[in-house]
Amino acid sequence: MVFDNNDKRIAHWRLRLCRSLDDIPEYKLPEGYHFVFYEPGDRDTWIEIEQSAKEFDTREQGEAAWARYFGGHETELPERMIFIEDESGTKVATATAYYDPFGQDTSGSAWLHWVSVRRDQQGCGLSKPLVCEAFRIMRELGYTNVIIPTQTNTWLAVKIYLNLGCRPTPENAVESETGWRIVRTLTNHPALTSFAPLEVDEMLA
Repeated sequence: MVFDNNDKRIAHWRLRLCRSLDDIPEYKLPEGYHFVFYEPGDRDTWIEIEQSAKEFDTREQGEAAWARYFGGHETELPERMIFIEDESGTKVATATAYYDPFGQDTSGSAWLHWVSVRRDQQGCGLSKPLVCEAFRIMRELGYTNVIIPTQTNTWLAVKIYLNLGCRPTPENAVESETGWRIVRTLTNHPALTSFAPLEVDEMLA
């Protein structure tokens, strides 16, 4: 069975990774692309990117997510939310060098939120430069560690985070052991050898 990079057939498990912000890898954007920060009015573009990447099924879901995560914090976004623009000036990817907006994390870590690339731009080498640029912004803002909340459905993004040196948090490795076994099965990533793989039917929702 072939799985999409955002596949709702996969059983949903919440995953959490972490990483020190020391020794951030260097990945350059492909020629013709460049980074820009959020500007007022970019909310709709953010929703379009996220919807294209299948994070939302409807615009209304995107508006609700924006309100939940960023409502009342828009003045912070010009130094935290980044986009990648192509040579025509179209924003094609986004990530936010954020924190836990719900106040549950007391570690003082940065949180990486809402990493997405437009569907027609996926596979163009944008993801690793995007994530590493967000890491650099976090470090410039004074953070020393990052937490990345994600899920099994976006397993390919999890593989990218693992390739960039992120690892499951100790607590999440226990709480979501089955989720990590799913990622191990889909990626066979060497960082996950302690998690036993599953049969395909055991991974399905």
